[in-house]
Amino acid sequence: MPRISTHTLRKKAQDGEKIVMVTCYDATFARLVDAAGVDAILIGDSLGMVIQGHEHTIPVTLDDVIYHCRAVARGCARPHLVGDLPFGTYQASTDDALRSAARLLKEGCVQSVKLEGGEAVTESVYRMTQAGIPVMGHLGLTPQSVHQFGGYRVQGRTTSAAERLLAEARALQDAGAFSLVLEGVPADLAERVTDTLDIPTIGIGAGPACDGQVLVLYDLLGLDDRFNPKFLKKFDNLQERVVDAVSRFGREVRTGDFPTAHHSH
Repeated sequence: MPRISTHTLRKKAQDGEKIVMVTCYDATFARLVDAAGVDAILIGDSLGMVIQGHEHTIPVTLDDVIYHCRAVARGCARPHLVGDLPFGTYQASTDDALRSAARLLKEGCVQSVKLEGGEAVTESVYRMTQAGIPVMGHLGLTPQSVHQFGGYRVQGRTTSAAERLLAEARALQDAGAFSLVLEGVPADLAERVTDTLDIPTIGIGAGPACDGQVLVLYDLLGLDDRFNPKFLKKFDNLQERVVDAVSRFGREVRTGDFPTAHHSH
């Protein structure tokens, strides 16, 4: 079965079928979410926090993202793969943006790229799409701007901020973006953006009206009991289950109950 394309994602939205996207970073989880039937996998720069242990996404390099994109691509066959452009790889010039995006497709084996920002990046979006690189936009709470925002705060709460976000969404669509992530914005604003645009919106902390939803796989599996933002629903409690399983392994090793003859050659 061929990978889901940008055209398929747009048709799903047009037909009223919700798009399911998760963020993961390795071949094993990619295989599992493929089996679960997700439509798209985002190899996000959130790997800086989830995998590398940083406080934010700023330290992530393009080589880091390419490495994880390749791993995910080897682990799954059907989902559409979106590679994140990390901070500093597209802001300086459209040439930088095009080179970085081309590396994600060529070396990371993804089918599209994502970048954060509104009107400031529309020229780069246009340049990339003209070169044949599908681009997903990202507005609202853009994690690469955490220092500018003064933390992870909901965006678009005021009338002027909402109108600005709506205008930037239109600008990204006009520049050629095939989809748009809306993160950390009021639900009514996300609904306005979704109703206004012809391209699919993917929400995270943006209410139910978006054309699809995305969560970080580690978050929805409940692998960190310290992380409990309002937008997150944990569909399991794997932190408890992993700790329990490893503890039982440890006990059986110490008591000599593992390995047994059954586990020996």
